[in-house]
Amino acid sequence: MASSIQNLLKERKYPFIFSATVLLLCVLFFLFTTNPLPFPLPNPVNLRVSQQSPLSPPPHPLPRKPSPPLDNARSDLHWTTCLTGADHIPCLDNTKAIKALQSRRHMEHRERHCPSPHPPRCLVPLPKGYKMLVRWPRSRDMIWFDNVPHPKLVEYKKDQNWVWRSGDYLVFPGGGTQFKEGVMNYIEFIEKTLPAIEWGRHTRVILDVGCGVASFGGYLMQKGVLTMSFAPKDEHEAQIQFALERGIPAILSVIGTQRLTFPDNVYDMIHCARCRVHWEADGGMPLLELNRILRPGGYFVWSATPVYRDNKKDQDIWNAMVALTESICWKTVIKSEDSNQIGVVMYQKPLSNTCYKERNADYPPLCNQRATHNISWYV
Repeated sequence: MASSIQNLLKERKYPFIFSATVLLLCVLFFLFTTNPLPFPLPNPVNLRVSQQSPLSPPPHPLPRKPSPPLDNARSDLHWTTCLTGADHIPCLDNTKAIKALQSRRHMEHRERHCPSPHPPRCLVPLPKGYKMLVRWPRSRDMIWFDNVPHPKLVEYKKDQNWVWRSGDYLVFPGGGTQFKEGVMNYIEFIEKTLPAIEWGRHTRVILDVGCGVASFGGYLMQKGVLTMSFAPKDEHEAQIQFALERGIPAILSVIGTQRLTFPDNVYDMIHCARCRVHWEADGGMPLLELNRILRPGGYFVWSATPVYRDNKKDQDIWNAMVALTESICWKTVIKSEDSNQIGVVMYQKPLSNTCYKERNADYPPLCNQRATHNISWYV
């Protein structure tokens, strides 16, 4: 370094040294005026925060001027606690609206009836003794009893192996009305009966209608399948609460007079095991709603008594289903029984509208293709 400076002096390159010095000063001046230091100096607040233990409370924040309300409508909202208990659902438990219904034949009393003109403004309290959720994947098999305290349902379903109580927990052994050998055996039976289903590859998003405690959807997760479990709030309590507490996607709803809250052609499969829906009712309107949300080429798996029982009532329903599915061009892919003589029928929706256009009778008629297909709410 010293020899380089001596060489510069000998060669009398003073202008170069002067220019370099001026340039260096300019760069330093620019840096310190735009950002005085390239690193923050420690200050008492930062030092105090860094010395806190993880359990210490954070330092008291500096006082801030409160933000003005966005609008008058927001500033006067007042929330209260719902007085009807932890199971109350304001729009479903609207007693006044339900009593005013002219009919309940189409399950209108299980649909949403939000108070009008003002929506509900009460918060539903947690059950007494509510605990932090059991985390997934353990929650698939057990949850805290105090979080969903429904002893009547446990007693009612104990013989069907849906759910039973063990101390402070509710345990879900994976049984059910149609799952005599366990839900996993039932899931594998479906794929073995129709290999094209290919859980997790060809079939990835499904709707489970009348899901009960949602064990079917819970066990399908390990197959790479996302299931929306779906059931009404009925006399068996809100079984969807069990599903949500377990960490399984679920929604309270019913196939009645309104469209389901899903757009068209979204599900690879729709499943119904003893879901007690009269698909053939009202000219087949419930099944036509499934046809709307099932993707072209998708499957409807129906496991119910009309598939495998011979009494007149079940056979009448089966004959009506045969006529209905043929009228909407659904193909019966397979009809089979498992080792417990539980019958399953699998239908497939056509890939195109060609079959509909070739029908002798235009009934049920095709929907207006110019209609907005993704409308879901209150239609």
